Amino acid sequence: MKCRRCKATAVVALPSHNSAFCAACFLDFFSRQVAKGIEAHRLMTKEDKVLVALSGGKDSLALMLELSRQGYDVTGLHIDLAIPGSSPAARGVVERFCDAHGFPLIVRDMAAEGMPVPKVKETLKRPYCSACGKIKRYFFNRTAREQGFTVLATGHNLDDEVARLTSNTLRWDRAYLSDQGPALADDEGFARKVKPLWRVTEFETANYAFLMGIENHYAPCPYSGGASFSTLKRLWMDLEDAMPGRKIDFYLGFLERGRPAFQAVEAAKGESLRPCSRCGYPTSAEVCGVCRIREALED
Repeated sequence: MKCRRCKATAVVALPSHNSAFCAACFLDFFSRQVAKGIEAHRLMTKEDKVLVALSGGKDSLALMLELSRQGYDVTGLHIDLAIPGSSPAARGVVERFCDAHGFPLIVRDMAAEGMPVPKVKETLKRPYCSACGKIKRYFFNRTAREQGFTVLATGHNLDDEVARLTSNTLRWDRAYLSDQGPALADDEGFARKVKPLWRVTEFETANYAFLMGIENHYAPCPYSGGASFSTLKRLWMDLEDAMPGRKIDFYLGFLERGRPAFQAVEAAKGESLRPCSRCGYPTSAEVCGVCRIREALED
């Protein structure tokens, strides 16, 4: 198998692009895909101050490194969830990565915030993953707003996006469908959120991380057993194997034709957010979800 560009021996085969690449050409391909995704939706500029959410996984670390290579002003943000075993390992990976590359890093420790995830899981009756996601988004946004970052970037790849889109469609969740996409505007108290890896697959990001020598934390969350998201990802992997290119076609079709329709429906409803009466975070209720979690933990 030969590299499509230079004809050297290929090390990465990409059926969805009808291509194969050597290591050097694949890294160039990956960079061009990220740049194309940023440019297509005007996600950020070189003047932006970019806060990158770092979980310790391959996607967020690859994103941080690639944005830096492309000349963006990046700072890492890690949320330490205080899960025994898992959280110290993930935090160690992030800290070593940032030290190795000279990246500034902000750590928000949920134990210090009075919201260690094991205690949240023990206290709440709702599905745990939903509460954890709510907590992480809260501190992502709060950190970005309080510390003057103009963009918050996350490492969601194409596989993440099509799985989430499928989940939202199966529930016909109009609010989430109207918001889903590579960017969310900075309005109503929220920081601008972007997903620069939306054009690249998890397989492509994994190859990038391997070729760039990125150490990453790959153990699944010990509390995420039975999550439907993983099932949907596997279904899409099987579909992509049978029909290469279907993931990007599905997602691009949604962005062009589906999302505008759902945005129009949500705009017609005229609902607006207000500041939480406790912390000032944007919410549709009197008290935001994270403050309600705090109250439950204090009872």
